[in-house]
Amino acid sequence: MKQGRFVSFEGIEGCGKTTQIARLSERLRAEGTPCLITREPGGTAVGEGIRRILLDSETIHLTPEAELLLFYASRSQNIEERIRPALERGETVICDRFFDASLAYQGYGRGLSLELIHRLTDLVCRDNRPGVTILLDIDPEVGLARARARNEGLARDEGRFEAEDVAFYTRVREGYLELAAASPERFQIVPADGSIAEVESRIWSVFEAAARV
Repeated sequence: MKQGRFVSFEGIEGCGKTTQIARLSERLRAEGTPCLITREPGGTAVGEGIRRILLDSETIHLTPEAELLLFYASRSQNIEERIRPALERGETVICDRFFDASLAYQGYGRGLSLELIHRLTDLVCRDNRPGVTILLDIDPEVGLARARARNEGLARDEGRFEAEDVAFYTRVREGYLELAAASPERFQIVPADGSIAEVESRIWSVFEAAARV
């Protein structure tokens, strides 16, 4: 059976990843392409438990190192339980963030060693790497305002990262753009401003172009 395709979505809070992942998966399924949608942190029972720790605004004393390791614990479970089996079945896997998020957030944002994060990625991910990474790029002030407004309507508290300031998200965004510049064969940068339909159209265009490579 042909190996499935692995696609990751990246971007700072409020860039619209969740909405656009749903749109892309609907379009692919309509064309007859089986898809698995997952997210990080989360995706599995263990991962969702870790997610509650990482995103709860009450977890304010979590160290950057503990934060990083929790993300990779969730990632390990996600790969073994969901991502790798789906790829082996020939499905397209769409993941809401993957290892690039650790580099951007804990590396560029928190200041942890990028070399350490790459070593953790090699240990946990091995050859389970996205072939295409769609980076939804947005101004940090705009994205943060969107994210905070969104979280006001959530039943569960997931506002820990939204409590960070604009300077933090500026570092994260710059990190993402550096990662994209270093891996242009994998990254597709999509402006996340405009309507949902406009962003969806941009994503579909770059997704189709990447599929032809």
